[in-house]
Amino acid sequence: MTRKLFASVLIAGAALGGAFWLTSTPETSSSLLPAAAFAQEATADAATEEATAEAPAEATVTEMVMGAADAPVTIVEYASFTCPHCKNFHDGPLKEIKKNYIDTGKVKFIFREAYFDRPGLWASMVARCGGPLRYFGISDLIFENQSEWARAESAADMVGHLRRYAKIAGLDDTQLDACLQDAAKAQALVDWYQANDAEDNITGTPTFFINGEKKPNMNYEDFSAALDEALAEAE
Repeated sequence: MTRKLFASVLIAGAALGGAFWLTSTPETSSSLLPAAAFAQEATADAATEEATAEAPAEATVTEMVMGAADAPVTIVEYASFTCPHCKNFHDGPLKEIKKNYIDTGKVKFIFREAYFDRPGLWASMVARCGGPLRYFGISDLIFENQSEWARAESAADMVGHLRRYAKIAGLDDTQLDACLQDAAKAQALVDWYQANDAEDNITGTPTFFINGEKKPNMNYEDFSAALDEALAEAE
């Protein structure tokens, strides 16, 4: 996947019967999720009152990591939940990499989402709702069922599928409602992605870094050879 997410895409969220509705409008703001998009019904007086109130704590973004913290080799993957090539990597090579390198303490794996479209952001918010302990389990379900939820006829149907995968992992409606309505977290995630993109120039997904060296998508055999080379250099 080689698309960039246009900065004009805005996201406005509201809970309505348990569904999360999102819309976009043609703005020129450099922010993907400006605060105004989440306050469409606020009056001028309410806005003034909010401006003078104490600012809430900023949302933080947690790095999602598998493997030993002191592993000699680190893989960073940039991926989108709507990217078919990312699905293929997670369904195939990553399982072998996990078994042979991550679970054996040789490799630390960091997964960073790239947001090229709104559904990718929704999927990320659902996956992150379970915290680090549930994140990769929910992510696996999202990738495995990509052809189902990503091709749904409406935003409500998409989010309905995503919620179902999270429930399989043990989350409930109350938790999911809170996560999907967390405007501050959505803004933080997009800001985080944009900062990553500015630093690492994410032109497509999946994109990998092995001990800081940028790598393209590869089959397991080529990935294994690259990891073995990095391990030898780390000795």
